[in-house]
Amino acid sequence: MDFTLRVVMTGSALLGLISGALGTLAVLRRQGLVGDAVSHAALPGIVLAFLISGSKAPVVLQLGAAVSGTLALLWVQAVLRTTRVRFDAALGMALAVFFGMGVVLLSFAQHTAGAAQAGLDRFLFGQAATLLRTDLVVMAVAGATVFALVVALWKELKLVLFDADYARALGLPVRQLETLLIAVLVVAIVIGLQTVGVVLMSAVLVAPAAAARQWSSRYGRVFLLAGLFGLLSGATGAWLSSLAPRLPTGPIIVLLLTLFATISLFIAPERGLFWQYWKRQRAARSAQQAVLAVLRELERRHPHAGRPHPASSIQAILGPEIPVSSILRQLERRGQVQHEPGRGWRLADSRSEDEPRA
Repeated sequence: MDFTLRVVMTGSALLGLISGALGTLAVLRRQGLVGDAVSHAALPGIVLAFLISGSKAPVVLQLGAAVSGTLALLWVQAVLRTTRVRFDAALGMALAVFFGMGVVLLSFAQHTAGAAQAGLDRFLFGQAATLLRTDLVVMAVAGATVFALVVALWKELKLVLFDADYARALGLPVRQLETLLIAVLVVAIVIGLQTVGVVLMSAVLVAPAAAARQWSSRYGRVFLLAGLFGLLSGATGAWLSSLAPRLPTGPIIVLLLTLFATISLFIAPERGLFWQYWKRQRAARSAQQAVLAVLRELERRHPHAGRPHPASSIQAILGPEIPVSSILRQLERRGQVQHEPGRGWRLADSRSEDEPRA
């Protein structure tokens, strides 16, 4: 029932919902590091906004962060269009240059502004306890605006995400849509800096999308699931951090998101590691069954005192998809088949009718 806790939980939930859902725009384009670059590039904008305006109002500082982050991504796009520098290298350059500039400006502000700059460094690691009701209104309005843009341009953005060349062939304004994607990502990042900070913001973008991608191959479902994972992690992380003194909210949220991603990597249907292992085991058992069935059929047709059959004959019957040689060696170690050097393979006398064991 604590008012401050309600504000922090609501703000963290909004952050998780907005950043988690919109983070899919970067992850599905295989540009997950964009969030890391933009969040670090936001630091000089925050400090400059303070130095120019003299205000530490969150809206003013977030506006400076948005301008700085957008400039960093536009600079990356310009480098890609005009040079042969690869995307990851351009992104790393932007991250290092802008973040270094931000650290220099922050040090300058500490020496020139004195105590007036106190609190700016919270944007490095976040401080969810400083959220106010006005911050929630800003987050909600910004989130609703970008969600409305994404829904209104849903089909066009999907084309740009998955096949920009085809979208260009259809006459869509690909460059303008890519710029819109940049703006959407910048908004998703900027609204979370006060809660989780520059350092951890990329995890809030990437982890929910990575977890959701394991559960579905349809973009709409991934978008919704990522937002849900982010919302649950944000609200739960804020609540858990309130149970112990001096327990930071941002890192707890990131740890919960990592937990969601890890569980999804293991148990999600189709893509989960557990289910992939189970399918591989089932396929291996089926392949062993097929090899044994061929050997039985060959011995039935050629009942000449257990005449062995070359592996090439079995391979020709089953096709190239089944690794007959390795399966025969596995069955030999289990005592189900026997190998006669120079002649071939036959069923073991004691287990010629057995099925392969799990």
